[in-house]
Amino acid sequence: MDSTTDNKLGKRHTPLTTLVLTALRERIMSGALAPGERLVEGRLSEELGVSRMPVREALRALAAEGIVAIEPRRGATVTTFTREQIHEMVEVRATLEALNAKLAARRHDPAQIAKLERILAEGSQLTSDDDLTRISALNLDFHEALGNVAANSVLQDIMRSLRERTALFFTVNNRERMRQNWEEHAAILRAVVAGDAELAALLAARHVYSAAELPQSMQQPQQQQPTPA
Repeated sequence: MDSTTDNKLGKRHTPLTTLVLTALRERIMSGALAPGERLVEGRLSEELGVSRMPVREALRALAAEGIVAIEPRRGATVTTFTREQIHEMVEVRATLEALNAKLAARRHDPAQIAKLERILAEGSQLTSDDDLTRISALNLDFHEALGNVAANSVLQDIMRSLRERTALFFTVNNRERMRQNWEEHAAILRAVVAGDAELAALLAARHVYSAAELPQSMQQPQQQQPTPA
C-alpha cells in the first residue's frame, strides 16, 4: 500500500479501524504480508498514518477471523495453517456451501435469482481480464446472493465468518482457474433455478473442493508419513 501523505488512512473519513482492517486484510490476501510475518503495531501505525489503537483493534478482528495469530510475548503474526487445519476448514465449508445451495434450490426467489444471474454474467465476462480484485469481489457477491436465496440467516452468518477464515485457500491466481470457477457457479445456479436441490448441493460441495488451493509457502511443514503399501 502507498504510504505517501495523500494515501494515509488517517486522512479519510471512514472509521479508522475499518480502514485499517481492510488494508491489512488486503495485504495478507495478496501475500504482501507473508505467513508467519510479525505484525508490529508501531510500524503498521506509522505506515498507515494512524494511531496504534485502530491497528490493535484491527489485529484483534483479524485474529477473530483466523488469519492473524496473537500470542503472548510474540505479539501478532500472519497465521500459518497446517495441512490438517486446511483440510478440516475446507471440509466444513464444503458441507455448509452444499446446504446453502440446497436451501436456495428449494426456496428460490425470482428477484434474488435475477441478481445472481447479473453477478454471474459480469463475473463470466471478466474471466478474460486481469482485474482480480473485482473478480474476487464478484465471487463473494455470488456466494452472498446465493445465501440470500437460501434465506437462512443463521447459516448466512456462519458462512460469512467461514468464508473470511478460508479466503486464503480460494485465491484465484490464474485465468484457467478463474474461468472454471465461474463455469462452476453457472452450473450451481442452473441447478438452483431448476429446483434440483440434491444436484445443487453436490455441485456446491465439488466447487469448494476444486477451488480450495493454498500455496505451499502458507502451510506449516509436517513430518513426512510413510506411503502405505
